[in-house]
Amino acid sequence: MLLFYGTSCLILVVMWLNMNVHFAFLLTVEVSVCLIYIDGFLTGTSPMPQTDKPNVEQMEQDHSDTESDVYEPEQDWFNVEANQPKSKAAETGTAQCIQCCDRPSRRKQRYHHYNEDPPEFQAIPQINLTILKGEKGDNGLRGSYGKNGKPGGPGMRGPAGSKGAKGNTGKFGEPCKVYYAAFSVGRKKELHSNNYYQILVFDTVHVNLYDQFNMFTGKFYCSIPGIYHFGLNVHTWNQKETYMHIMKNEEEIVILYAQPSDRSIMQSQSIMLDLKQDDEVWVRLFKGERENAIFSDGFDTYITFNGYLIKPSSEK
Repeated sequence: MLLFYGTSCLILVVMWLNMNVHFAFLLTVEVSVCLIYIDGFLTGTSPMPQTDKPNVEQMEQDHSDTESDVYEPEQDWFNVEANQPKSKAAETGTAQCIQCCDRPSRRKQRYHHYNEDPPEFQAIPQINLTILKGEKGDNGLRGSYGKNGKPGGPGMRGPAGSKGAKGNTGKFGEPCKVYYAAFSVGRKKELHSNNYYQILVFDTVHVNLYDQFNMFTGKFYCSIPGIYHFGLNVHTWNQKETYMHIMKNEEEIVILYAQPSDRSIMQSQSIMLDLKQDDEVWVRLFKGERENAIFSDGFDTYITFNGYLIKPSSEK
């Protein structure tokens, strides 16, 4: 009765806890076995099936075995004195020696309720722990990055790669441009100074390539930047001073000068200039306290001004 109530309570507890079916079954079996032994212990009955007590012939046959084991009847575990074997000396009242080998083996004492030899092993129920393992949880959040390590040294230079394929032919470039700039002009009329500066204007053209020299203003306008050479030639007047400048924009670059003398002479000046786009080069007659003049007779050309390009800036 105790077994029935215990098993029923266990099943209800297991169902209430919603446990695994396999684990509940194994646990029920183990608790049932334990309750059987407890019930037998309290009632004084053996939990194993009872067998008939051996008769005198069986006892004699057991004494003839090689093991010389003596069969012991069922023992009363509550009455220790009743469990003690009665020897012949106790019955007759005389002392008698008993050999140790006459005692049954512990194995047969433990399994005395079996008619045959005790089993070699007894199956013990085991619990499969793999069924108790839960499901795999989700991955946690990724942690923050650690500090950057120290930069490593430069590695070894790798092997040279294979040669690439030949590229396509490029477009033809523009042909090399040749730049020219040159002029040569002259004046056949004399010029006297006054109380102000005078621009030397020319009336004769010998060379004026691409009209870069303006005959009305008397100035050369640079359209091709580069290195230029300029030269000025004049004829002095007797007893008069000659005082002139070659100008670049509004800057006095070089002077052409001759002191007063009893005879007239040819006087010249030359220079090389690095001109930029739209620079101007011209000749100016200086105003002087004394009389300043250049000579010409109106028929021949005594005054000339020349210039030409040596090397343009576009050439490397």
